[in-house]
Amino acid sequence: MQQAAPIASRTGPAGPASFVEWGAVVAGAVLAAALSFVLLTFGAAIGLSATSPWPNSGLSVKVIATLAVFWALAQQIGSLMAGGYVAGRMRSRWHEAGDETEFRDGLHGGLVWAVAVLISAFFVFATASLAVRTGADVAGSAVAGAASRTTTNPMDTVLDAMLRTPAGAPQSRNTVASTSDEIRGELTRILTSAVATGSLSAENRTYLATLIAQRTGVPQQEAEKRVDDAITAARTAADKARRAAILTGFVTAAGLILSFGAAWWAAIKGGQHRDNSVPARFQFDRRQSPVS
Repeated sequence: MQQAAPIASRTGPAGPASFVEWGAVVAGAVLAAALSFVLLTFGAAIGLSATSPWPNSGLSVKVIATLAVFWALAQQIGSLMAGGYVAGRMRSRWHEAGDETEFRDGLHGGLVWAVAVLISAFFVFATASLAVRTGADVAGSAVAGAASRTTTNPMDTVLDAMLRTPAGAPQSRNTVASTSDEIRGELTRILTSAVATGSLSAENRTYLATLIAQRTGVPQQEAEKRVDDAITAARTAADKARRAAILTGFVTAAGLILSFGAAWWAAIKGGQHRDNSVPARFQFDRRQSPVS
């Protein structure tokens, strides 16, 4: 009489036990997070070394962006592969059948992926919160003791171009050397609304051109051209930000999906090496027979 296939046992040395070994999962996730941090730091250093403020020196922005995307994917997949392998290798086997063993090993790799993602998300939010608090302190000190403006808002560059007084231009009584924050805020709101709605009304266009002409001393026709150029520049900046956000989202999602598969596969390989007593090596041993 043919003997039935062995059934996985649910009892361990101390009675009922779970098939999920969180010790192995956490160990793999911590290893993956640490490797990811090290590789990201290394990649940032390489990226900084490849850039240069001097003309005709260093890599182009497109090349650096391409390398950054590739490194972000590679380090994430590699780190989670290492963590999944560790989890699969450290997991205890409970006398399962062949396919069930692979599934449970792979599931531990998937759990490593999930825990590592949660760890990364926690540190990202913690770092962002710290940056917000630090930025608020710095801003408070700057307002109290400084009269300079320091910002990375692309709209400020557009406003500077609109309100720049040309060298040698005739000055009128209404021309001022600087523009108040109220005026710049109003210009920003009008331009932002125009970009959001897709058009600038004739009334707002005339108002902006008149205001620029008064503030800079340029002719009305030149002021109108500056308004049109500002609208184009603002739309270009908004479109670049939109495309960057889309690319970031796609790269992040693709990296997470690929790294999940990599962690699952690596955990299965780790379980196979565990069952066949394959020694862990950092180099390939030709005498070692391959594991199917």
